[in-house]
Amino acid sequence: MDVNAAVAAAAAIAGVLTGVIAMLAFRWSEREQKRPTRTSLHTDPVLPPGVDTVLSVLRSSAVVLDEADTVVKASSAAYALGLVRGGRLAVEPMLQMARETRRDGEIRQVELDLPRRGTGRGEALAVSARVAPLGSRLVLLLVEDLTEARRIEAVRRDFVANVSHELKTPVGALSLLSEAVMDASDDPEAVQRFAGRMQIEATRLTNLVQELIDLSRVQNDDPLEDAEPVRVDELVAEAVDRCRHAASTKQITMAAAGTADLAVRGNRGQLAAALGNLVENAVNYSPARTRVGIAARRVAAPGGDMIEIAVTDQGIGISDKDKERIFERFYRVDPARSRATGGTGLGLAIVKHVAASHGGEVTVWSAEGQGSTFTLRLPEAGAARDRAPQRPARAERAGSAGLDAEAGRPTPSSPDSTAYATLPAPEVHP
Repeated sequence: MDVNAAVAAAAAIAGVLTGVIAMLAFRWSEREQKRPTRTSLHTDPVLPPGVDTVLSVLRSSAVVLDEADTVVKASSAAYALGLVRGGRLAVEPMLQMARETRRDGEIRQVELDLPRRGTGRGEALAVSARVAPLGSRLVLLLVEDLTEARRIEAVRRDFVANVSHELKTPVGALSLLSEAVMDASDDPEAVQRFAGRMQIEATRLTNLVQELIDLSRVQNDDPLEDAEPVRVDELVAEAVDRCRHAASTKQITMAAAGTADLAVRGNRGQLAAALGNLVENAVNYSPARTRVGIAARRVAAPGGDMIEIAVTDQGIGISDKDKERIFERFYRVDPARSRATGGTGLGLAIVKHVAASHGGEVTVWSAEGQGSTFTLRLPEAGAARDRAPQRPARAERAGSAGLDAEAGRPTPSSPDSTAYATLPAPEVHP
């Protein structure tokens, strides 16, 4: 009897202990499930309500970090800039700012220059980073890309400096010449000589102001708003007529070919100014008793046929280092020659903007001592082409022969493209 009682008591005690252990295990399991894990800290639900939506519409690159400096949320722009890699913030100065802000709760902002990803050329990416606390455990980093804004500001600053310098030269000359005229009031020959110089400087100043106006208009106006089909032969005739006097003075022959039945679409005034600038440069930089050739042709392109207008001269040529900068505003290959011809250094910049705004481009082939070929490439006016009768180009050359057989220069086109039409016999303009 005593043995049975002992067994029953032991079984009762074991049951109570088992129940207590089960209850403790259940309570411990519930506590562990409620405790935030490292994985749960990195998921979207830890963000305050509405923050995820706000970050998705921000233009700035956004990164949210937790107390372990792990990225909780990052926008696609942040990945594109290379700020986040492998779930971590890859920019050490920004990471240090985030730690300091987490420690004292103060908002911080700094501008940094970061290396571009994959360029290998040392180009800097200018950014503005702002760090602020987000709740009790998170830190928000907003990064704004300032690269384009800085580039525009630099261009504007250089432009103002260049304009000031260019305007100062003729204005200073006019001031000195006017004083010379006053001092030589009793010498009619000196007065006439100084007055002639004043007229030259006044013309140079007028040309500079007019080209600044033209450049501003080209940059601000949309040429395709009032676009119309423009015949290439009319543009060439206008450019040749514009430079006829300067060419005849230097006994330079101007010849054109291949322009019939070709048309481009755009603003007639801008296109005429662009081609006129190319022809004028060719005449100004060519020696006396040489020739300037203008040729046009139609070339096939993926987005539609293009019209190439090439202007070739037998001038001094352009070096490789100058070819990279000749389309910059106020840049001159030969400053002394530009002063003699009254050049402002804006002509090729205008050509570049006109070509780009019309959906085309301008390229250059040149060799020192062999002359240059500038090629203006513009989309063809489809409607004008349909109306024009189709006639084969006359006397086309095989391969990629150049515009000028006497100069022996290749055209800037690819070897497998159709050659420009042969220029007609030289015409001597009296």
